[in-house]
Amino acid sequence: MFWVLLLLLAWAAAGTACTRLCLAAVRSAAIDVNPGRRHDLTLYEAAFLSGGPRRVADLTLVSMARQQRLLLAHTGWATVVDPRGRDDMERSVIGAIGPEGQSRIAPVRAAAAAADPVRGIGDRLVSAGLAVPDGDRTSIAAGVRQVRAAAVAVLALGAAALLMPAQSDMPRTLVALWFALPLTLTLSCLALARIEVHPYSRWASPAGRRLLGTLTRHTGGGDDRGYLTSVAVRGVRAIGEPDLRAAFEHREQSGRD
Repeated sequence: MFWVLLLLLAWAAAGTACTRLCLAAVRSAAIDVNPGRRHDLTLYEAAFLSGGPRRVADLTLVSMARQQRLLLAHTGWATVVDPRGRDDMERSVIGAIGPEGQSRIAPVRAAAAAADPVRGIGDRLVSAGLAVPDGDRTSIAAGVRQVRAAAVAVLALGAAALLMPAQSDMPRTLVALWFALPLTLTLSCLALARIEVHPYSRWASPAGRRLLGTLTRHTGGGDDRGYLTSVAVRGVRAIGEPDLRAAFEHREQSGRD
């Protein structure tokens, strides 16, 4: 009956991992906006809730390029045209480019995403109940990884139990069914996490996701506001200009090298 001990280990791994993930998800879902407060999202805030700090940096670069105050070349270089930033984010981008007025896009994006203005945006959204605090984001991500590891462990333990010499009259098919139960638990938790966490809940709370949903009617507009809203929500894949898109595609290829 050694397979029973393996089954207990499988249940322990699955139960512990799923409980941790569920608790993290409950803490995240408990975050909500004060119903007595109205919060109109800025484009920077929408970008943060949709894609985090890097999305805010991307939006700033695209916005400045659209206004011809920043040149983003298809080779992956950024050149300052107008050195006067109109807000803290633009000043962060200009400062990241440096005094020479030219730099590759990838380091500019990374520096702008880590700058104080982006942290300030995140802090304001967390205070408003629209963004998930850093600790909760880490807990959910770690919980998902642990559930995945538990699923692999259950499969390994089940395989070990089936490969062992028969120690009882228990049919191997029934042994496999017993191990299928904790495996089903872990896979179900992963499926639920995929539904609840993807695509925005790494950054946006449930209230933040609801508020983001109100922006969808602006993403298809032909005006500049609608265009930038689409970039904020969908990222650089929403860029329509071929040359500007090429600049970001070159950046992504360089980042993988």
